[in-house]
Amino acid sequence: MRAARLIKMVLLLQSRPSMTAAELARELEVSERTITRDALALSEAGVPVYADRGRAGGYRLIGGYRTRLTGLARSEAEALFLSGVPGALREMGLADAASAARLKVSAALMPSLRDAPTSAAQRFHLDAPGWYQEPETPELLPVIAEAVWDDRLVSVRYRRAEVEVDRELAPYGLVLKAGVWYLCARVEESYRVYRVDRFAAVALGDDRFVRDEEFDLPGFWEERAAQFARSILRTEVVVRVTEAGARGLPYVTDRAAAREALEAAGPPDAEGRVTLTLPVESEEVAYSQLLALGPEAEVLEPPSLRERFAEAAARMAALYR
Repeated sequence: MRAARLIKMVLLLQSRPSMTAAELARELEVSERTITRDALALSEAGVPVYADRGRAGGYRLIGGYRTRLTGLARSEAEALFLSGVPGALREMGLADAASAARLKVSAALMPSLRDAPTSAAQRFHLDAPGWYQEPETPELLPVIAEAVWDDRLVSVRYRRAEVEVDRELAPYGLVLKAGVWYLCARVEESYRVYRVDRFAAVALGDDRFVRDEEFDLPGFWEERAAQFARSILRTEVVVRVTEAGARGLPYVTDRAAAREALEAAGPPDAEGRVTLTLPVESEEVAYSQLLALGPEAEVLEPPSLRERFAEAAARMAALYR
């Protein structure tokens, strides 16, 4: 426990010019007295930790001291090389920087861990785009990524349906979802999501914005994605499904909506079929989705959709008669 804390303390001091005992204690979740003892232990071990006295004093490393990453276990070293997504980094214009960083980390690893990059790459690969899609890199993605990194305000022209609107955005973060890039940005006092491939123009501003440190990009995206998924389910259909149809329903429609509909359904009838009310995006979408279940699902309402299925069933029967 203490050894891990000492390594973390050295790495913290490497990353900053100096740190006070209070700052180190807060980062390491120990008392300032413990920090004093740890600094003395590091000094006795040959790590040049220097303590500046006085009100503005603190701890720092002298002589450009850099530690080798000898505290990394094999699993930690391999996980480190899984953290980057090569395709995404290349699209954001960060491939060279990421490659240089990996080389530096590799050079700092112990000889017994030098195969960690190869070991990780041979075992895991992330292919973000969905099937049957030809991924395209948005032309303006690199400049947007630069603005995100530098906390720079941007002036944009965004395509919305057939109209283009001008906005000034504070770009907080980028998200890659199923091969599509999205920008999470603050506009005025609210946070919104924009598809990067719909930006017609992006201009970096000279001013930087003050980032809200409480903004949580993963949490924000998860909440907005769930809201979007439910917001498009504006229509309801009544369906009677067999046991096989109930099992297959979450795989052909919105999974959360299907599971909620199945949980809210009544008991099976004498033939083991369950009747449920299912939220869907539209009748057209419901037709294409439920058609995949074949005879395992019977549409009861609305009548227009039921008639469409009856016509499809008649045509199918004629083909295979």
